[in-house]
Amino acid sequence: MKFSPSPIDGLWEIETQPRGDARGSLTRWFCEQEFAALGRPGLLFKQSNLSRTAQRGTVRGLHFQHAPALEAKLVRCIAGRVFDVVVDLRADSPSFLRWHGVVLDGSQERQVFIPEGCAHGFQTLSDDVQMLYQHSAPYSPEHEAGLRHDDPALAITWPLPITEVSARDRQHALIDPAHFSGVRLC
Repeated sequence: MKFSPSPIDGLWEIETQPRGDARGSLTRWFCEQEFAALGRPGLLFKQSNLSRTAQRGTVRGLHFQHAPALEAKLVRCIAGRVFDVVVDLRADSPSFLRWHGVVLDGSQERQVFIPEGCAHGFQTLSDDVQMLYQHSAPYSPEHEAGLRHDDPALAITWPLPITEVSARDRQHALIDPAHFSGVRLC
């Protein structure tokens, strides 16, 4: 596994390295030892989810969980192609309220590790997308929250015209720029 840092503290882009022969290949997607070397000793995933999105241009997210249900995520596109976005919600972080996007493609060996305290979402760049999520904490409905994909305070540059957003995701409140300093979203 090859780990590359991003502009958001603790967000890693990961290139996995398949090993194979005439039969096919095997790829390690997670190794506790390698994550421990990054300062994440004892990282365990307690839930795995598969999302399927039918239509190109769809946006899902930006989702996160409030404390005490904060979660880290390891996210990988296993079919299709997405523009994956992470927003830092940690008030004490130098990248607070900044976003970072990366293209994930089911035909490539790339995934992202998202630290606790960040919102996550994606836009499908193809039809029939499948995303695999591993979560360090189980889903907690009473702690779930989200940011609007079109919040002017974030100014995320989505690569395609948006074709679909869930009613729930459209109802998230906008961030009030006047309250940026001292805001604790997570």
